Formats: sequence, C-alpha cells, structure tokens
Amino acid sequence: MAKFSTVGEYVDSLPDHQREIAENLVRLVETVLPGTGAVWHGHPVWSLGPAPGKQPVCLVKAYPGHVTFGFWRGQEINDSSGRLSPGGRQMASVKLRGLDDLDAELFTTWLKQARTLEEA
Repeated sequence: MAKFSTVGEYVDSLPDHQREIAENLVRLVETVLPGTGAVWHGHPVWSLGPAPGKQPVCLVKAYPGHVTFGFWRGQEINDSSGRLSPGGRQMASVKLRGLDDLDAELFTTWLKQARTLEEA
C-alpha cells in the first residue's frame, strides 16, 4: 500500500474517474471542516481533535469500484434520503461511482450534522 503525506497526494494518486469524485468531495468537506483533513490509516480523514483520528468526523476512501464517503457517527445522522448505509459501530457511508452520485446539498447537511455530533 502506498503511503501518502497529504490529502492532496492521496487524491492525486487515484485513477481519473475516482480523482474527480474525490476532488469534489474534498472541496465540499473543506467548506464545513476547513483545515482539519489529514491522512490517517492510509486515506483522508477530517477530525476535530488535536491530532488526526482524534474526534474523527468523516472520511474519503477509494476502492476499485467506488469512492466511499463515510462518517464515524453516521448512524446518528438524520438521513431522510436513505442513502447512508450503516456500517460497523456507529459508522455509516455512501458509495459514489460517478459525479452524479454526489449531492452537494445533502452531503453538506450530513457534514454539518456530523460536525455538531463531534462538537457536543
């Protein structure tokens, strides 16, 4: 597995179709959680604590067929769209296979809720 020092390095390493999705996600996340992104466990994570992974809020991770946008406390997010899929512990995520899967307004709403959960 390649090691990345920055979120930008991670995104730049992705194939074109995934890089475009990830670039858009990163821009969106940075509007709600500016300057809190870092590479943690090999992929971008945005956290509110004093170090990467301390009070993690969300992540972006590429897989061969999709890009995952996930939340540590995602099962606590009010998701009337039903797009968030529950994962382990309290996590939930959405799989993006193309730019059409990215809903900026919905994802911003999720991000704001996730930030509020971690700030409480």
